Amino acid sequence: MEKVKNFFKDEEKRVILFMLLSGISLVVSFFDIGKLPLDAAWISIILCGIPIVKEAIMGLVTRFDIKADLLVSIALVASIIINQIFAAGEVAFIMTIGAFLEERTVSKARAGIEKLVHLTPQVARVVRNGTEQIIPASKVQIGDIIRVLAGEIVAVDGIIISGKTSIDQSVMTGESLPVDKETGDQVFSGTLNQFGTFDMKAVKLGEDSSLQRMIKLVRSADASKAKIVGVADRWATWIVAGALSAAILTWFATGEIIRSVTILVVFCPCALVLATPTAIMAGIGNATKYGILIREGDALERLANIQRISFDKTGTLTYGQLSVTTVESFNPSISKEKLLQLTASAEIRSEHPLGKAIIEHIRNISNVSINEPDEFKVIAGRGVQAEIVNHSILVGNIEMMADNNISIPEQMEEKTSRYKDDGCTIMYISINGNASGFIALSDTLREDAVDMIKNIERNEVKSILLTGDNNQAACHIAKLVGIDDVCSNCLPEDKISAIEKYQNKNEPVCMVGDGVNDALALKKAYVGIAMGGIGSDIAIDAADIALIRDDIKCIPHLLSLAKKVTKTIKLNLTFSMTLNFIAVVLAVLGVLGPVVGALVHNAGSVLVILNSSLLLNWKGR
Repeated sequence: MEKVKNFFKDEEKRVILFMLLSGISLVVSFFDIGKLPLDAAWISIILCGIPIVKEAIMGLVTRFDIKADLLVSIALVASIIINQIFAAGEVAFIMTIGAFLEERTVSKARAGIEKLVHLTPQVARVVRNGTEQIIPASKVQIGDIIRVLAGEIVAVDGIIISGKTSIDQSVMTGESLPVDKETGDQVFSGTLNQFGTFDMKAVKLGEDSSLQRMIKLVRSADASKAKIVGVADRWATWIVAGALSAAILTWFATGEIIRSVTILVVFCPCALVLATPTAIMAGIGNATKYGILIREGDALERLANIQRISFDKTGTLTYGQLSVTTVESFNPSISKEKLLQLTASAEIRSEHPLGKAIIEHIRNISNVSINEPDEFKVIAGRGVQAEIVNHSILVGNIEMMADNNISIPEQMEEKTSRYKDDGCTIMYISINGNASGFIALSDTLREDAVDMIKNIERNEVKSILLTGDNNQAACHIAKLVGIDDVCSNCLPEDKISAIEKYQNKNEPVCMVGDGVNDALALKKAYVGIAMGGIGSDIAIDAADIALIRDDIKCIPHLLSLAKKVTKTIKLNLTFSMTLNFIAVVLAVLGVLGPVVGALVHNAGSVLVILNSSLLLNWKGR
């Protein structure tokens, strides 16, 4: 019994059951199967018709909201009055199918924003009067000194007053590398302290913190993205007025009420209701074959109108995985291979992504052994220090070399500057107090990125690069893929500002991203596309569309498909309105009766569905 109750509480399952029973009842009614004492079409009227009439009356009385349901309700009641039961049941059935398809394709707002809330730390380690204590993050006050240990999440926005570290702030900027921080640098709530311990002064709390502002902006951006209203409902007032006027005038002119009821039946916008959702569902089915998940029903309609498409860099145009670009030795007695081996030995105990990338690189290209260091030390925000077989090795950034009074030869500086211009990260290597070489690392460009951008341009859509990475890295990637419009060093607020700038000029923007920091931009953009394979759950929940396999080369097909779906919808609408007009004329002349009229506009609905189904196997150019 409990399962039955739960079944009927599930609205979708209940509607499917009602439609199934209604369809069967209409077949029984049309062919008069079983010689029943009561017309079987009453089942369709009760299960599908009553909800339509109820919704129409409630909308009219409480909000004076005139929708297509009102005309359907009038046609239903009129058909029943003149004992055209099958016609009434058939209209109710078709309209319920249309409403169901529309409900399935036009999704409600997702609840992924709650995942952002979970990133907010619940406690903070506060130092007051020289005593360290753990208190609820909500109790932190501006000016409090907060101590953040390695592996902890920063509770509030603040300024570092002592200590050095590396912060993973991908939640805010999407940067692939941890950012080195020291005294005077700003840190954001929700970011992860990876290595060193530092003390910071609380500057922004609660709703004013970076993470909470992002949560608030995502919510407001989601609310501002209006849904597209169905064509039948948009024109409902005129459809209802036209149908009633035609029916009344025909009744007065001919004195035959059956003609008026036929007009009401054929005027019902069944094909009009089905025109949009069937095309969208077929488009969704087509996209699924290419590993594209359409999460918002009207996303394809909106996508057809975009003029610009903006990309995040890390994890979208690139793989988001660091790899070694080059190894350069400036010590005549040490080969590149030996330099790489010593560096890998120094980094073998490191948890830093740069160190891991070096270890992975040497294991992929060589079988040489990596020795365990005799001594090992992580210098937060700088690099690592190690003793390996009588070699004193330093591996880190330029600041680490300066801290240890190690001068960089002019020739090395010239060569590293070229790699920096290409967006590479440089790891300097000192052996026994002398600058001996460097290793350049960079993110890896996706193989399909260049062709994808070219194909997007063929769809007359311009590309933009919005990234939290530094300007050199951003411009290098943009140049490689062929994007001219670049915005670097972007926080989430900067990305939304860039999108708003274009959309305020009536240039709808599609955003493609993968990280938590992209959630805001994905929501604010006219259409949001998330990388489903490596993308964060929050980014996927914020997007209208997800690329399940992270296959960016399918984006041009998606743009072409969106335009094809829009053309199909327009064709469906033109056909359905033309058929309705012809049917009304024939009803006025008395050529069509209620039952034949219902079958005619039912045939129109079938043709609309068949035309939409052609999208399922559409391949484009």
